[in-house]
Amino acid sequence: FYNVHHDYIAVTRDRQCGPRILTMYLYLSDVEAGGGTNFDKLNITVMPKRGRAVLWPSVFDDRPADKDDRTTHQALPVEKGLKFGANAW
Repeated sequence: FYNVHHDYIAVTRDRQCGPRILTMYLYLSDVEAGGGTNFDKLNITVMPKRGRAVLWPSVFDDRPADKDDRTTHQALPVEKGLKFGANAW
């Protein structure tokens, strides 16, 4: 699992490509227990369910080069079953 982190990459802020704007995570399997995606500063946990997708910003709408610290997140441990997923930035 992944510890608390952010998908914003600071070194890309002033590059032509710019920072990651959005992250999408698609759950490819059901999980019997655990395995959620937790947004610690928002107090939200999205539980895995096959076909479910979650989309979140790394930056502010009105300041697309500036990191939005509210969207730090972590993958919680799977307690029972297997978790498969795919992400896109």
